[in-house]
Amino acid sequence: MEPGEVLDLFRKAGALLEGHFRLSSGLHSAQYLQSALVLQYPEFATMLGQVLGDRTRHLDATVVLSPALGGIVVGQEVGRALGVRAIFAERQDGTLVLRRGFALTPADRVLVVEDVITTGGSTRETAAVAEACGAHVIGAAAIIDRGSTPARLNLPLQALVQLDVPAYTPDTCPLCAAQVPVVKPGSRA
Repeated sequence: MEPGEVLDLFRKAGALLEGHFRLSSGLHSAQYLQSALVLQYPEFATMLGQVLGDRTRHLDATVVLSPALGGIVVGQEVGRALGVRAIFAERQDGTLVLRRGFALTPADRVLVVEDVITTGGSTRETAAVAEACGAHVIGAAAIIDRGSTPARLNLPLQALVQLDVPAYTPDTCPLCAAQVPVVKPGSRA
C-alpha cells in the first residue's frame, strides 16, 4: 500500500481535517488526521493493520502494545495480522499504565503500535510501560508519522505514511497569532 492510497482512505472517511488544531502533544497544526474516522470501517482497519503487520513481521513481536485511545483499533488489527495478542496501556492519574489484567514479562518482544505519531511522546511513554515490566521493545509502527526526526523514538519505526505537516508551540503558532480559534479533536483533553 502506497502513502497516497493511505491518505485516500483518510480523505474518503473525512478524516484529513484542515483548520487550527491542538494536538495531543500540545503542539498546534493546520492539519489533523482523525484516524478514528478511518478505523471505524472494518475493511479500512483490517487493510491498514495487515499492511503494518506485513511490514513489521521480521521483528518477531510476541505482543502488540498500544496507547489508549487512538492506538487501540489499529493495534488490535496489527496483532491479528501478526497472530499475536494485542493489549493497550491507558492513563491513570495522568500516567500510562497496564490495567484490566494486562501483563508483560521479560520474555515478551513488544511492538508499540499507534495511529499517528507527531513528537513521539506517547510512543516513548508506551515503550517505557513495557520496559518497566522487563519486556523487550523491538520497534514501533504507525499509520502516519507526521514527525520530522525519526531518531526521536530511539526505536525502529515503520509508518505507512511520512507526512511533513508543520506543528508549532502555541507561542510560535501563526494561526494563534492570526487569532484563529483552536480546536482539540483528539482523545486527550
